Amino acid sequence: MTPELERALDACASEPIHLPGAIQPHGYLISCRLPDWSIHHVSANIEALTSAPPEQMLRRSLREFITDDVIQTIAETIGFAEPGAQAQRAAVANIGPLAALCEVSVHVAQGLVHIEIEPHVRGAGERSPTVVAQAMITRVAQGGDDEGFHQRVAEQVRLLTGYDRVMVYRFRHDDSGDVVAESRDSAMPAYLGMRYPASDIPPQARRLYLHNRIRVIPDAHYTPVPVLPDRSARGEPLDLGQLSLRSVSPVHLEYLANMGVGASMSISIVASGRLWGLIACHHRGVRHLSPGVRAAADLFGLFVSMRVAAREQQEAAAVEDGARAVRDTLALRLANASDARLAIAAELDLLRRAVACDGVALLQSGRWHGAGRTPPAERIPDLLAWLAREAHAAAPAMTDRAEDWNPGPEAADGIAGVFALPLDPGSDEWLLFFRCEQIEDVRWAGRPDAPFVVAGDGSRIGPRASFAAWRETVRGSSAPWSDADARIARRLWLVLREHYRRPDPQAEVGDLRGHRSRLDVRDHRKRLLQLSELLDGLAHVSPVETARLSARIATLEEELQALVSSAAMAGGAGD
Repeated sequence: MTPELERALDACASEPIHLPGAIQPHGYLISCRLPDWSIHHVSANIEALTSAPPEQMLRRSLREFITDDVIQTIAETIGFAEPGAQAQRAAVANIGPLAALCEVSVHVAQGLVHIEIEPHVRGAGERSPTVVAQAMITRVAQGGDDEGFHQRVAEQVRLLTGYDRVMVYRFRHDDSGDVVAESRDSAMPAYLGMRYPASDIPPQARRLYLHNRIRVIPDAHYTPVPVLPDRSARGEPLDLGQLSLRSVSPVHLEYLANMGVGASMSISIVASGRLWGLIACHHRGVRHLSPGVRAAADLFGLFVSMRVAAREQQEAAAVEDGARAVRDTLALRLANASDARLAIAAELDLLRRAVACDGVALLQSGRWHGAGRTPPAERIPDLLAWLAREAHAAAPAMTDRAEDWNPGPEAADGIAGVFALPLDPGSDEWLLFFRCEQIEDVRWAGRPDAPFVVAGDGSRIGPRASFAAWRETVRGSSAPWSDADARIARRLWLVLREHYRRPDPQAEVGDLRGHRSRLDVRDHRKRLLQLSELLDGLAHVSPVETARLSARIATLEEELQALVSSAAMAGGAGD
């Protein structure tokens, strides 16, 4: 990567897109402070709506410009909204001296009530958004296959909105994304099956997509309208991240222009608190959507998100059920073995069923035991060298790239991914799961190694101008180890560590203290597994609460490992 490209990527990733200081010109913004409804910010175009210049509206009461019944409706809307929620439709009302019929949306952020006003797009016989969304849901719910479901989603959104192209875009583990379904006008380029680099949607943009379910740009060639003033009374930039009207990054507008897109809309697909993907809509010319159509699209997007999350939960539950059965069987067999430590080598085929892998190996007392696809014996020193760098006794190590542990980037006998569990502190004894490399023929939408056009002096960056298919054969990497894989492996690790003790010939068979310690370990392990599995099932917990619970579980795991170690010191060989 050239220094210029590296600087361009850093600049793109750090752009404060939630602080543009401007809105799109198809609406108006008034930001007030309660309880007196004093106006602190307005968009520079507000005079076209209220016939009052911006400087005459600032620091005056909203009641001088909007009728009390509309203000009452706004107050009721924010009273029912959750803190930090995205903008909510509040009313269709006549605004200003010309009584212009407008759609009014509202949300609260930074102690301000942000009121977004858009001229009402009159649509003859426009149906209720709920009725429209229900009809769409009925049509896409037919059939159970994922590929067919995503295709029906794209078709229904295009039928609703009239955009020239609608794609279902799914994020990958590395934040690149694949177009998994597409409905388009025959004159539009086809992007189905193409992959886009992670830099196309930088981290801060993904965060905004996570919190703003629907995003509309009616005219991608617009001139931004400044917000006056663009800073708070304390001199801080005004956070517009939750505004539907928020002006978007100039780089993104140039990106759309390079694709030949004149208008766009995106609907976020959120599963279990993370951004799973987007329903991305493109149109060749300007396209305004009525708030009713946008509301129907938003409701439909919520259904798609719930359907995706439910499918993932079903798959995860099936995998966890199988892993739990393996853990229970393994615990029973090891408990009944005369030497549980040595008995593990005979259970490798069973262990392969717990974690999705192509092979499993046990490195114990200098001996290599394997089942399924494992690296050749001459690669063991390379593995140990990697483990010495990356792992320690209290935590597993994992990678999906052969070059991390193999001398070259090529997979070792077709093996790339490694997940290693340390079994005995202070010695090179490991349980290792392996995955074969995936050889992919990737069709990129433009060259992934040239995501930007960079000026020679690095003073300006712009998005690439070509989205023509560019093929690349990717080797040396396996399917990534998911969070679910890591959870299952860690739970299995708890079972193994409980039984993995070296026999102590001086230990007394009837050592009550060791027996008590082992009972404590089993009780703690059972409660920890139950807590961790409960967390997996909480689909509607906020990301902040999920992170807090995950941190607590990690702490409990560390405490349990300490308890395992103390039990091993006190315990002897068996119950």
